[in-house]
Amino acid sequence: MAIKSGEKVKIVTVNRRATHDYHIDERVEAGLVLTGTEIKSIREGRINLREGYARVSDGEAWLTNVHIAPYEHGNRYNHEPLRDRKLLLHRGEIDSLIGKVRQKGYTLVPLQVYLKNGKAKVELGLGRGKREYDKREAIARREGQREIERGMRERERERDR
Repeated sequence: MAIKSGEKVKIVTVNRRATHDYHIDERVEAGLVLTGTEIKSIREGRINLREGYARVSDGEAWLTNVHIAPYEHGNRYNHEPLRDRKLLLHRGEIDSLIGKVRQKGYTLVPLQVYLKNGKAKVELGLGRGKREYDKREAIARREGQREIERGMRERERERDR
């Protein structure tokens, strides 16, 4: 997500599970086609990306299996929480993604949803699934980094005494 000067950006939700389960090779920003009650619910932060993914069919990109909770103050015309939502991408971007997704092991994963100048955007990541040993390796690396930082803090405390 590239932020230009003068743009107001509010991150609504982040899919932390995506970076745990996938190696993200490329990121793409896409707009979302939403109904009135969906955008109101997103502004309240009531969206879940955990099981979501994006797919390309018939030359159009779709966001699938993303749960947007029904708007509390909505009426009988409230939206369906798990419906497929169209993604707004340029033709060249869609064609590029089609070629990359057809490669073995790649999938489009929603990384985060944010409001950019009042419009809902989703950041998609082109990801390759991690193996179980990759996940353990990442966890071990993160814990090692924490140990180093903890040791540095203790050393500074001892030096300040």
